[in-house]
Amino acid sequence: MSSRVLITGASGFIGYHLIESALKAGLEVHAAIRPSSDVSHLKAFDITYVYPNFNDKAGLQKLLAEGRYSYIIHSAGATRAKNQEAYNLINAHYTRTLAEASLAADIPLKRFVFLSSLAALGPISYQDTQPITEHTLPNPITSYGKSKLLAEQYLSQLSELPLTTIRPTAVYGPREKDLLILFKTLNKGLDAYIGRKPQRLSFVYAKDLSAATIAALFQASPEKHTYNISDGNWYDRYALANYFKEVSGQRLYRLHLPVQILKMAANALELSSSFSNKTPVVNQEKIKELTAANWYCSINAAQKDLKYSPQYDLKKGLTETIEWYKAQHWL
Repeated sequence: MSSRVLITGASGFIGYHLIESALKAGLEVHAAIRPSSDVSHLKAFDITYVYPNFNDKAGLQKLLAEGRYSYIIHSAGATRAKNQEAYNLINAHYTRTLAEASLAADIPLKRFVFLSSLAALGPISYQDTQPITEHTLPNPITSYGKSKLLAEQYLSQLSELPLTTIRPTAVYGPREKDLLILFKTLNKGLDAYIGRKPQRLSFVYAKDLSAATIAALFQASPEKHTYNISDGNWYDRYALANYFKEVSGQRLYRLHLPVQILKMAANALELSSSFSNKTPVVNQEKIKELTAANWYCSINAAQKDLKYSPQYDLKKGLTETIEWYKAQHWL
């Protein structure tokens, strides 16, 4: 009988790749989704759907007890929210509730893997010669990053939880929709940047992230672990567009936009959406992330403990992603 894994956020971009990797690893997958979630893209998978209510700890405990899960991957979360309180509720408090319910449910839990973010640590100075490590002092610059750090702090307090925390850098790949906006802009020939300051950026292909996450499930060590995940490289701010140009053959017009102009535009968009449930893609939080100087991180710990070996650098990953977008008529 296969071991059973619960994957939250299963209907999302990363969730899709986690399901695919978990099934390949021989696990029985229970996909945790909202009743309103679109799961049409998951119909080819042999999985079971469950519908947790993260506001209901007793209900979560009952669901987990019935599922008898050996593993939990918590990838559900909010990447855009109205304010710090909303981020904290979804990304931190719901995470703690799920973890506490998993301990109270008396299930054969071997590993709880939490997908945090490199944003929980925040960027470093461009002049720093050493990359971000798992021991870098946290200094998140966004509400999203602060909420992920708060979730990590909550989980660290649960001494009996067999926890592994994964901190991916910017994730891209088939089905990703935020970077797709950038790709559509590049596909029209416009290569736009915010300001002119140099940057060190890092990326991880979704398949590499899911491989590292599944490997974390099978850690025998009872201790808590944390790993930063990227493809192991750093790229200057023009690398993504240069590779896109090389792969697609698209001619690009490079344009640098003043930071203050973008901030004013973000303010206007946030004001216009203040009475809406949606947060605009261009917002103050996103500008902070996009203009940060240095997101280069070390993956030495994951390479050592998880035998993590990224199969995709940015050029190879972009090639596969662009081909997928075009085949699905997304681009």
